[in-house]
Amino acid sequence: MLLWINGPFGGGKTQTAHEIQRRLPGSVVCDPEHAGFGLHRMLPPELRGDFQDLRSWRQGVVEVLDLALTRRDGVVIAPMTVTDSGHFAETVGRLRELGHDVRHFALLAERETVLARLRERGFGHALRHVAGKEAALRRESWAVQRLDHCLERLSGPEFAEHLWTDRSTVPKTADRIAVLAGLRLRPHTEGRVRTRLQQARVGLGHIRRD
Repeated sequence: MLLWINGPFGGGKTQTAHEIQRRLPGSVVCDPEHAGFGLHRMLPPELRGDFQDLRSWRQGVVEVLDLALTRRDGVVIAPMTVTDSGHFAETVGRLRELGHDVRHFALLAERETVLARLRERGFGHALRHVAGKEAALRRESWAVQRLDHCLERLSGPEFAEHLWTDRSTVPKTADRIAVLAGLRLRPHTEGRVRTRLQQARVGLGHIRRD
C-alpha cells in the first residue's frame, strides 16, 4: 500500500508521514521531493522552475515508488504536494494503473493555521525571538506565495480524501489516516516535549539548502 499525503507547503505532510512511519512497523518514507531537489541541482540556477513540470521528475517518482512497492513488504509513505491535475494523473493515477493500492489524503487547514505552522517550521521558533515573527515567513516565501493556490486546488473533489487539520495534532492526524486506510498504528506514547523534539528533528532534516 502507498499512502500519498498531499497538502499545502507547511501543512504537515512530512511530519505526519514520519509520525506514521515511527508507529507502523515495516513502513518507509519515500519522499518524492528529494528527486526534485536533485534535478534542480543539475540545472543552472536561471533554469530552475517548478521541478514537477519536468517529465523526468514525474516518471522518476513513478518508477521509484513502483520499485519500492513491488520489491518490499510494508507500507510506503510519500509526502508530496501535487496540485496540478495532469501531474496528479501522471503520478498517483499512474501508480494506480500499475495495480498498486494507493490511498491519497489531502491535509487542509485555514490559511492562518498554515501560516502559523510555517512560522514554526525549521528554525522558525528561534527566528521569531531573534528577528520577529515574520522572519520565518520570509524564509518560507515560496510556500506563502503558493498557499492560496494550493488550498483552492486541493479542495477540489479529485484530491479527496480531505482531512481538515486546524484542530488536530500530528499524532491525531496520523491516527485518522490509519483508520481510513485500515492500518493499525502503535499507540502514541511520547510526551509533549519528546514529540516536539521529534518534530523539530524532522523539520531540520528537510530544510532546503540550495
